[in-house]
This record gives sequence, structure tokens and C-alpha cells, in this order.
Amino acid sequence: MDFQKKVLIIGTGKSGINAAKLLLEKGAEIVFYDDNVSLDTEKLLSGFDNCNDIKIVLGKVNQEILSHIDLAVISPGVAIDSMVANAVREYNIPIWSEIELAYKAGAGYLAAITGTNGKTTTTSLVGEIFKNYTENSFTVGNIGIPYTEVALDMNDDSYTVAEVSSFQLETIVDFKPHVSAVLNVTPDHLDRHYTMENYSSVKLDVCRNQTEEDYLILNYDDEVTKSMVGDERVQAKVVYFSRLHSLEEGVCIKSESIVIRENGQEVKVIDLADLLLLGAHNIENYMAGIAVAYYMGIPLENIITTLRVFKGVAHRIEFVNEINGVAYYNDSKGTNPDAAIKGIQAMNRKTVLIGGGYDKGVSFDDWIQAFDGKVKKLVLLGQTAEMIADTAKKYDFTDVVFADDLKEAVDIASREAEPGDAVLLSPACASWGMFDNYEQRGDMFKEFVNQLGA
Repeated sequence: MDFQKKVLIIGTGKSGINAAKLLLEKGAEIVFYDDNVSLDTEKLLSGFDNCNDIKIVLGKVNQEILSHIDLAVISPGVAIDSMVANAVREYNIPIWSEIELAYKAGAGYLAAITGTNGKTTTTSLVGEIFKNYTENSFTVGNIGIPYTEVALDMNDDSYTVAEVSSFQLETIVDFKPHVSAVLNVTPDHLDRHYTMENYSSVKLDVCRNQTEEDYLILNYDDEVTKSMVGDERVQAKVVYFSRLHSLEEGVCIKSESIVIRENGQEVKVIDLADLLLLGAHNIENYMAGIAVAYYMGIPLENIITTLRVFKGVAHRIEFVNEINGVAYYNDSKGTNPDAAIKGIQAMNRKTVLIGGGYDKGVSFDDWIQAFDGKVKKLVLLGQTAEMIADTAKKYDFTDVVFADDLKEAVDIASREAEPGDAVLLSPACASWGMFDNYEQRGDMFKEFVNQLGA
């Protein structure tokens, strides 16, 4: 494809910068846009070897700029109904997501994983399986490495697994994985998508360009994903996984083992007792990962070898330290109530819970009800603190204390916890506003915890 165009990069974060680098290497001219008029442009340009083909526009775009633009690449953090996106559409300029750009520039065999929860763990698992099979593999997307950063390193024999978000799927055009997966759909990002119908529809767009030669992996136990098969976009072969039901076809559990059933045949993959990650949600992640890898054509022996040693990912119910008999866990990846519920369910002792953060327009009722006598104290911070406290009070949970920042929250939690208890950071909210991302929040939590024992 000809990339020698004049391209507007909307957003100057990590995604936008890597998209710009890819396009510059392909011979494009770049116009960076950011609504932050006080952006440090020197710092932005310092990351590029050659700035001659880069122009920066801050505040708003005008007719003079847009009339010369051939293509816009929008960063996931910029809403598609934002002022700049609407202005671009008025000029009939195509808008691509970062994953669309990377897909057009990349090569090889692609699997894409989306869903509200479990994406990072499942993508990491599939990435490790691919790595076990071939050195020519890539694990990209929301998981930390932008797809555009490595797209030009791929060839026809590469195996890539991408964690993709609803924000990225909003602006795909030809993006087409051989195997796609929608793990689950629960309320999240409603400040961006407005309704659950919109949100679930965007998730299903991951399979929009797939054909009957491709595969779509769906969670049979999730009512939203189970019902997706009736959508006209589903042309791929559907493969279900289920923790709760015995399936005639798909990945399920039989006699405490995960099995694959296909064309009337059954293959045992692994005993549940041989898996290192605990919790029902992780069994689902394992099954989804097995399905993705198997239908990508990875030999079963490579899959099984990886399953036996896979230890999960940072920031997802990650054990940090035990100090004075109190176990500390980092679940900063619990950025919505459903994910945070799984964090609570994984605890096997009385728990002091740290929560709160950015308001994504979701309800916290189910999260509070999931405390189920396990949470002894709730420490809240961030934009949603008062809202969560009010919800807790509605369910007669009043052991709530507020903190101004994460360090204070850790200090409070350490005082409230007794030997034999756990302290769990599982915010049920995004990190924005107080932190750059959930990784920074989790890393700071671990730092503050380890300072307690210093």
C-alpha cells in the first residue's frame, strides 16, 4: 500500500508517536494535532531523528490544514465524536485507528483479542504460546507494545497476537485477524460509548472483516457474547469456550480437565490442577487462550508446555509482599467493577480494599455487593470516592475511609490490616486523572508497599 501521504496524527501520546514513526519510515508527511495548547513541542519532536517532515498543530485544526490532509490516524484516547474528529469527517478524510495502520503495514498471521476483562492475561498467554512455537512472534496492543512499533518487523511467517480495545475498534476499516476472540462484555467505558448496546457492538467489530475461513472465539457463559452469533457481521466459524457447560463443540471442562471437542473428537489439553493461576476467571482466560492458539494452528504440545509454566501478568491480582503477616496484592488492572469483583473473589482472607479513581460512568452496586463479608475496610480515593461511598452506604457497608492520594491509602490500609489479612488494590476505576495509566498506579502501589517493610 502507498503510505506516501500527508497524514494527520490525532493525539501525541505513545500511540500517536509510534504511528508517526511508522508513517515517516514509509515516506509520509506528518501533521501532529493535540488540543493541549501548552504541549511541550520540543519534547515531542526530540523523539524523532528527522523533524523536517513533521508539523505540529495545537488547539484546533482549520480549513487550511485539513484541505491538504489525505488520511487521519486517531489515537485511542481521542473520542470519535470529538471536535477534531468531526472536523476531519466534514472533509471526507478517512480516519484510521492505530491498529488499522499497523495491520496495513504488517504481515503474517494475526490473532486479535478483545472483551471487557481478561484481555491482558489471555493475550499474554497466547503471546507466550506463540513464542514457544516460533521466535518470529509478536505480542502487541494495549498490553504495552504498540502494534505500530513492530509492524514493519513482521513478515509473512510472523505470528502476532494483539490485545485490542473498543476505542481502537471504532475506526478499523480492513483490519482482519485470522482468529478473533470476544472474552466477555460487562459495563465499561459508558462515558465514551454511552450505552451497552453501542459498547457490545463495537466489541463485535473485531470480526467484521472475517470470512468463513476465519475463526471467532466466544464465551458461551456470557449472555452478551453468546448472543453475538446472530449478528450479520459474524461470518467466521464460531468456537465457544465454557467453564460452566459441557459443549459438543468447543473448549470446556470434563472431569477437572480442559478439553477441546471438534468434529466429534475430544482431546484432553491439561488438568486444572496443573495450572498456576487461581480463580474462575483465570480458567476462562486459559480456555480462551487455548482456543485462540489451537485455531491459529499452533501444535498442542507447544500449547500444553506453555500452560504449565504461565504465571500471569503484572498488575492483575499480583502478589507484592507480606509485611507483618499482611499479604499485599496489586490488582491495578481492575479498572472496572466486574474486573474488581474477580479480584475480591480471588482473596482467601479478610481484606482491606483500596478503590476509586476516574469516573467512567458505570455503577458500583455489583462491586459493593460482591464484598460478601470478605472486605473489612474500604479505602477510597479519586474522583469516584464519594460516589462509591454512597453506594456502599446503600448496602449498609459503612467501614469506609477516604485518602487524598495512593500513598496515604497504603498507609491507612497497613494500619487497618491485622496479621492474617490482605490489602488489595483493586480500584474498579480507570487510573486517569491521578496517574498516566494503570501500570503507573500499580508500580507506585508496589513501591509504597515495599517501603512499609524497609
